[in-house]
Amino acid sequence: MLDILAERLRQGRRTVAFPKAVPDLPPRYRGLPVLADNPCVESCTACAGVCPTGALGVDAESLFIDLGRCILCGACERDCPKGMVTFSRDHRLAASTREGLIVRPGRRPQVTPLEPARRRLFARSLKLREISAAGCNACEADTNVLTTVVFDLGRFGIDFVASPRHADGVAITGPVPRNMLAATIATYQAVPDPRVAIAIGGCAISGGLFAAGGDAAHGATPHLPVDLFIPGCPPHPLTILDGLLRLLGLPTP
Repeated sequence: MLDILAERLRQGRRTVAFPKAVPDLPPRYRGLPVLADNPCVESCTACAGVCPTGALGVDAESLFIDLGRCILCGACERDCPKGMVTFSRDHRLAASTREGLIVRPGRRPQVTPLEPARRRLFARSLKLREISAAGCNACEADTNVLTTVVFDLGRFGIDFVASPRHADGVAITGPVPRNMLAATIATYQAVPDPRVAIAIGGCAISGGLFAAGGDAAHGATPHLPVDLFIPGCPPHPLTILDGLLRLLGLPTP
């Protein structure tokens, strides 16, 4: 027992300081894309062609990236000859609306906290039932990491539960193909009102890489009233945690 206590003291604190401070992210981390406000149409069209999900485009207003479809692969940044697209190290990617994920020059995603009634209920205790709707397990893994000592999701009163009857909402991962649609909707409906729905990862938001398939895999967005969209492929655990805290109106950096 003394050896165990000594080892625990030697290891020190393992939980990240977030939200008081943002921990160091890996050197290869790609965060919020930054778009130039004077794009070259020819170059932008060429760069859009390398995007595997069609997330990058240009219209009469400006160059834009749909984070709900973007997998943060960095192909557009590598192939743009004029550097119109770069990826920052900003982890704050979540948005309250699907339209809020459309990033343009000088514009970034925003999370509006839940309305006062639900915020009063969930700010101290939010229980989520995770629905893995045919995901590749990447988003599921990064969501699960939040429950470890490193991020310690429970210190904010947020936990994952086994039954929708014990939950306050659902967290959906995966593209929600036809053979998972009924189960996803039934699980959401089994959560008592008032409830929340959170789409985690590009697949759950838009179908991601699977959207062009023939199994109607377009994510949870067409089927559930989603309160929080957390993009990425997969999103970094810090991105997920930041989005959850902002949804509950809790302070974040």
